[in-house]
Amino acid sequence: MTPNPHVGIIGAGISGLRCADILIQNGARVTILEARDRIGGRVHQSTVGDHVVDLGPNWIHGSGENPIMTIAEETGSAMYDAECGGNIAFSRDGDLINEETSAKVQDFVWTTIAEAFQYSNQHGETIPVEKSLFDFFCERIEHTSFSDEEKQLCLDSCRLWGAYVGDQIDKQSLKFFRLEECVDGSNFVVASTYKAILNHISKTALEKADIHLNEPVTNITAPPRNKSPCTQVTVTTRHGKSYAFDEVVVTCPLGWLKQNTTAFTPPLPPRLQQAIANISYGRLEKVYVTFPRAFWHTEQDQKDNTSTSTGITTQTKPQNKHTNPVFVQFLEPSYAPHPANIEWNQECLSFAALPSPHAHPTLLFYTYGSSGTEIVNSISHLHPSSPEYKAKLVETLHPYYSRLPGYDAEDAGCVPTAVLATQWQKDEYAGHGSYCNFQVGVKEADKDIEVMRCGDGIGRERGLWFAGEHTAPFVALGTTTGAFWSGERVAKAVCERLGLRGVGGLGVRDDSLPSIGGWSARG
Repeated sequence: MTPNPHVGIIGAGISGLRCADILIQNGARVTILEARDRIGGRVHQSTVGDHVVDLGPNWIHGSGENPIMTIAEETGSAMYDAECGGNIAFSRDGDLINEETSAKVQDFVWTTIAEAFQYSNQHGETIPVEKSLFDFFCERIEHTSFSDEEKQLCLDSCRLWGAYVGDQIDKQSLKFFRLEECVDGSNFVVASTYKAILNHISKTALEKADIHLNEPVTNITAPPRNKSPCTQVTVTTRHGKSYAFDEVVVTCPLGWLKQNTTAFTPPLPPRLQQAIANISYGRLEKVYVTFPRAFWHTEQDQKDNTSTSTGITTQTKPQNKHTNPVFVQFLEPSYAPHPANIEWNQECLSFAALPSPHAHPTLLFYTYGSSGTEIVNSISHLHPSSPEYKAKLVETLHPYYSRLPGYDAEDAGCVPTAVLATQWQKDEYAGHGSYCNFQVGVKEADKDIEVMRCGDGIGRERGLWFAGEHTAPFVALGTTTGAFWSGERVAKAVCERLGLRGVGGLGVRDDSLPSIGGWSARG
């Protein structure tokens, strides 16, 4: 190799930026080709009204051995422990479920989720590929002494796991449900957004890498090196530009890979193509709705929020769940118009619960699967600043927020002032979706992930490497932590191949992570 090897990174998301950081620290010359007009990939902020919000991830999953948590603390990012807040739920008829029944339902749901993780871990080899997580819930509910009404509420409530994986629970593979486990520890909302975290991760790349924005890649030519070890990898972009590199790291989302396998010359190995096709891609979307004031949330509750020296905010005393809800679930709503045969559960998170000065009167609705697709399709042809865009989203979500405590149709404070919805399913650079998941029918999901992680050997054979949340250690798949770790892993492998032993930066977490057991919504 040349004394100053040139490494190309496709994609300036978390994995690409972290990979660049380590490569640069160890003496490589790095060029990043990014399709968008910005860095960050799916980590991106926008505004709803006067408030800055995350369009991509807004959680940190697992407070244990988690580098994203460490970076959040180092950058002074404000984090909120939403688990200490009050949760309320509404039944199919739109009635508020009483606190005792709601607690019973939630206890069953989370106990069963824990049992499903354990069952998947212990019996994965013998679980039929067509068996879903919802099938497991249906079996477990029959072993309870619950009334028929309580059983129905439990099954309705468990369907909201779809917001955790980006698709319906009856599509979630029980066999590989264990791959949905996350880093152990509590999960936090990044109240101040991911902006400071992204700035920290991107600092080295912005200062020392050659970054080309607005350069969507159309072809990657990586000939075998068995005859000519010095053969370079050529990358061509949509604008006709060509770049030659000693090594190339592809950090494009799984969805992009699914739709662009023909971009590789010669073709990717058959087993790698099969792995890319086998793993499913989620459809999680978010809708922010901002009001003049948080009519569902009292000001007194804000005074009960306390922030520690680490930036983590907790509650000093329990909230009144009915007047200060943090999470609100709307179960199989018969009162909300929607297309037949589409699961229409909704769940929202109150940003009024965030610590000052980050609290604002906004509800974040999580929508997923077919309902997420339906909502995105209803607005995709409308400009976000148009009255029609706002009217459509308000029409969709009014049946829900109008049931919150404190709502008054005659009160101007209960009328939305701004709305904003993600449209990842319409984003070609995001691969028309959100992140990887594991659906019924997949036979070797764990091996598929490992094949994508190692690229079926083409890194060492052709100088072509793969990173991204879909190549992460099993306990971090589908998360920013996973993307971060995957960038580290590939950077380490490339440095070893190129003989770079520079200034360190190779404290990479091993793929076989022992600390598992946590879970949270990954959006």
